[in-house]
Amino acid sequence: MANEHYFSANPSSETREREITVTLADRPLTLTTAAGVFSPDGIDRGTKVLLGSVPAPASDGALLDIGCGWGPIAITMALQSPDARVWGVDVNERVLGLARGNAAAAGAANVTVALPSDVPADLRFRTIWSNPPIRVGKDELHEILLTWLPRLEVGGEAWLVVSKDLGGDSLQKWLVGALGEGFAVDRVSTAKGFRVIRVVRSA
Repeated sequence: MANEHYFSANPSSETREREITVTLADRPLTLTTAAGVFSPDGIDRGTKVLLGSVPAPASDGALLDIGCGWGPIAITMALQSPDARVWGVDVNERVLGLARGNAAAAGAANVTVALPSDVPADLRFRTIWSNPPIRVGKDELHEILLTWLPRLEVGGEAWLVVSKDLGGDSLQKWLVGALGEGFAVDRVSTAKGFRVIRVVRSA
């Protein structure tokens, strides 16, 4: 049941909020997590690998965190690119509330946290960062990625972190075929059992 909670729309567990101290964009922050969300005790290993591997996000335009959880990736993007509008999307109502509160606590006023259906359909993104929800299952994961990755602007980049043991290599191969021409997909690095995959839109 532990995995069920964090990608359920409305977790059934008690909330049990707690404060944690983390460092995002080189700033120490006190943020709030809760039961029934992904990695409530701090920044998970995959997200740490991603944040330690990516170049700075685009300085302006629209940026996206797919599966934002309580907000570490979206907040990092927002603090590094204060002139950009950062969107954090998730389906879990509990984490949406946490991410909004954490963005405010971090001084990241340029973050919008929303359900996927609330993001304007015509919005295109210059940078996407994501530790995608692998455990939702292959079919649903593929649907999520094919919803958002084609919404990159031309020249835009997406950076994904995926555990090797949970199919990082096979996901990279699938992305090549699923996205087709107009997208370049490559593995940028491997660290601590995770693959960092880059997707660039060229046309």
